[in-house]
Amino acid sequence: MTVTIGTGFKERYFSASDGLRLYARDYGRDNPRTTADLPIVCLPGLSRNSRDFHYLARQLSLAPERPRRVVTLDYRGRGLSGWDTDKSRYQLAVEAEDVITACGALDIAQAIFIGTSRGGLTLHLLAASHPALLRGVVLNDIGPVIELAGLAAIRDYLQAQNDPHFWPHAWAQAAETLQRTHGAAFPALSSKDWLEMADAIFREQDGMIRPDYDPALVEPLATMDMTRPLPDLLPDLWALYDELKKVPLMAIRGENSTLLSVGTFEEMAKRHPELKRVTAKGQGHAPLLHFPDLQAEITGFINGISG
Repeated sequence: MTVTIGTGFKERYFSASDGLRLYARDYGRDNPRTTADLPIVCLPGLSRNSRDFHYLARQLSLAPERPRRVVTLDYRGRGLSGWDTDKSRYQLAVEAEDVITACGALDIAQAIFIGTSRGGLTLHLLAASHPALLRGVVLNDIGPVIELAGLAAIRDYLQAQNDPHFWPHAWAQAAETLQRTHGAAFPALSSKDWLEMADAIFREQDGMIRPDYDPALVEPLATMDMTRPLPDLLPDLWALYDELKKVPLMAIRGENSTLLSVGTFEEMAKRHPELKRVTAKGQGHAPLLHFPDLQAEITGFINGISG
């Protein structure tokens, strides 16, 4: 494993079971105070990467009372992880296997997991296949029912992102593009927040600001028949969600989310009576978690789980 020093974290590279090089950020690992508590593992959304969690990871790893070790992952085909030559392997089951490999490579036997969007779907799979790994779960704007309107919106803006004619030449322009696209759903975000989001989503290459993921990730959405019900396209997520009854569970829903409905959010609470529910005011899909109100809720939740 290669380890280099980053800003507030160490960069870690390791091999997936098929040999693909994968990447993670490791915050707080060298602080002796973090060894007394469970680590936190953060799983990003479909096209996102470890940078999505940077500010939350810094907050949690530097908390004065109970600092935590926080690991944030780049899935295959995202960020600094390798792109898979076999594009059919960009699927939840393979990514779940990569999470298990990452935990082994980074000496994590148990953890509290935070999963945004697709990362939350991965946690549904792990709850059934590797329940002993999960000591607590935070689902960020994802549940057992995925609204087609929200999925179609994700497909449309990811397809637009991958058109080189629209790649900006400056970071400010990239932030403005994000704000034009998502601003109505995220009135809580400031200009600084949009710049930070751009830094998390894009990378600079050959003078262009381009998406930081393999464009092949979008192809399954482009060919998906949005007229078919999602249960035909995904496993029975309610059955997998029921496995999460065995661990402390927190669910966050963006107030303006089109992917996770209010009805599904309520049904999740009925099926998991101890579920802690939080609404991210002024945010859509998927909420930024380092905002003070959400960060406080997450900190309270994880500190309530015994190590």
